[in-house]
Amino acid sequence: MIEDYLVLSVILFCIGILGVISRRNVFTVLMSIELMLNAANLAFVAFARLNETMDGQILAMMVIAVAAAEAALGLAVIILLHRQKGRLDSNVFSLLKG
Repeated sequence: MIEDYLVLSVILFCIGILGVISRRNVFTVLMSIELMLNAANLAFVAFARLNETMDGQILAMMVIAVAAAEAALGLAVIILLHRQKGRLDSNVFSLLKG
């Protein structure tokens, strides 16, 4: 039973990694990172259900909160860079280097 959830979690995480590596559009990269975080949440909840504790659900809620903050800040940076350069290529982030 738990093996099915873990296999699904690994598949989702690998799809997220492929999305981060292969795409140049910043929105697609952010969605791939969210997919990876949700795959980790699925694994946390599956292990919590196996151990019959609430630790996995609590950790998943913390990951969801961090993902929401990451999405808000990431979108703000993307909007600012798009206003400056007019494109959404991931190479635009080289401007952030000091």
